[in-house]
Amino acid sequence: MYSVIIVGTGFGGLSAAINLRKKGIDDFLMLERRAFAGGTWLQNSYPGAAVDVQSPLYSLSGHPYPWSHLFAKQNEIAKYTQGIIKQYSLSKNIKLNAMVEKAQWNDDHWHILLSDGKTYDCKILLNATGPLSTPVVPKFIGLESFKGKHFHSNDWQHNVNLTNKKVAIVGSGASAVQIIPAIIDKVKCLHVVQRTPHWVIPRPDWTIPFFLRKFLATRPINTLIRWVIYWILELRVIGFKYSKTILGLVAQRPALNHLKKQISSLELREQLTPNFIIGCKRILISNTYYPALQKNNCVLHDKFDNIKHFTANGIEFAQAGEVNLDVVIFATGYNAIDSMVSYEVIGKHGIMLSKYWKDYPRAYLGTSIPNFPNYYVVTGPNTGIGHTSAIFVIESQMKYIMQCVEKIISGNAMSIEPTEFAEEKYTEMVHKEMTKTVWAYGGCTSWYQNKQGKVIAMFPGFSFTFRRLCKKFKFKHHLITR
Repeated sequence: MYSVIIVGTGFGGLSAAINLRKKGIDDFLMLERRAFAGGTWLQNSYPGAAVDVQSPLYSLSGHPYPWSHLFAKQNEIAKYTQGIIKQYSLSKNIKLNAMVEKAQWNDDHWHILLSDGKTYDCKILLNATGPLSTPVVPKFIGLESFKGKHFHSNDWQHNVNLTNKKVAIVGSGASAVQIIPAIIDKVKCLHVVQRTPHWVIPRPDWTIPFFLRKFLATRPINTLIRWVIYWILELRVIGFKYSKTILGLVAQRPALNHLKKQISSLELREQLTPNFIIGCKRILISNTYYPALQKNNCVLHDKFDNIKHFTANGIEFAQAGEVNLDVVIFATGYNAIDSMVSYEVIGKHGIMLSKYWKDYPRAYLGTSIPNFPNYYVVTGPNTGIGHTSAIFVIESQMKYIMQCVEKIISGNAMSIEPTEFAEEKYTEMVHKEMTKTVWAYGGCTSWYQNKQGKVIAMFPGFSFTFRRLCKKFKFKHHLITR
């Protein structure tokens, strides 16, 4: 039996593994469903992929890196994660091609079943699969009849040559905004299918001179830079939650100015202007998206020219009629709500997590759940962050999780779970505060919400507030079995 099993090898899983190593806990196993370890930044290898948080902050604390760009590209982040795996000798703890199908609590431990029939047992189970890991392709009529190539941006087919091809990209969110400028000069024509326009702000990226990279990656300088970036980004919460005026001045007005500066056509500008308050959906950053849309070989299909159905040779649009295509790329996002935990979990008394979350996902500190002892969800319900690095939140969760782990591994507790009362009060607080945020009143439908419109992805406040809540283990909030 393992002390700890971690499901996932992305930043959440790596952060957990590093913390375990530092505490001298080596009998842990990491289960990765893919054929490689490293998470989303190895999986998402589409053209133009890059992070939208400044690189020094979008990295693990205490693990500086000589980033070449202020906003790191996918290949560099992938190299960074592989370096972490090597530094902590995690390969020996990782099992690849290990798809978890079921986890069940058996009196004093978790029993885990994989899709290949293998089973594992552990005292503590950490889910670190990440909310943006299960891609979604809408059910379009006739897609199965399309003779060309089609794939999701999450599973980019590098063997498909786009040069001089007729291509459509369905979606205009964060991935599409990066892909479109990266391929527009390669393809013969590009049809961009936009359901809803997003707010876009300039991307203040710059290449870090080679002689500065190692200097900036030294521990003291890196720490200073991280905190400067952190506090600048943290001020955004004032707009997202406390002041619509400030949100308009520092975010929506610059976004409108960016749109007007880069789009000369009034008709196209109208098509690209969102009808919701900035921040309600994820804010996109790009200097190249709007120029790409104005290229002669680019055609924008807005909500009035939506997809009617696929044909053998392409797509039938509501206004444009049939368009012949060689390749269709789906940049249609992820099932962030249902894939928060993508396998069956059965806790005490046979309680199923899917039923406990029937109305909406909920957890104490977005991390632990009543009747599911020794079970922790990294980037769980209401831990998303719209203004700063997700890694800061992950490392905040680790402060709580590792206190629980220490108590269990040391023998001071056989199992730990939050009380139903503590989880209920925490969840009530979160959703009461949520009503004050742009994610609730902003007038949009986004992946931050479940089908009932409840915002279950985001934390409604400052990230340092969340860290403070995670920092000290509260005994009265937990049911501890010894």
